[in-house]
Amino acid sequence: MGLIGLVIVGFFIGLVARALMPGNNRMGFLLTSALGILGSVVAGFLGQQLGWYRIGEPAGFIASVFGALLIMAVVGGMRR
Repeated sequence: MGLIGLVIVGFFIGLVARALMPGNNRMGFLLTSALGILGSVVAGFLGQQLGWYRIGEPAGFIASVFGALLIMAVVGGMRR
């Protein structure tokens, strides 16, 4: 159930990030889930570097959404 839960939570994080980011962000289920999961990883890494999280401590939902928004901004900038 751990992997399935990870994909479902990642999907919801990706959906929220896509809703907050302006523009046309057409992605399927898998890309939206990957965006949310990677957003959580980025938020966890940045939080550990800034001292907000201890090693092994997961990032929160809002931090994960901000991580996904950061990924979308970087990818959007690279596409231009």
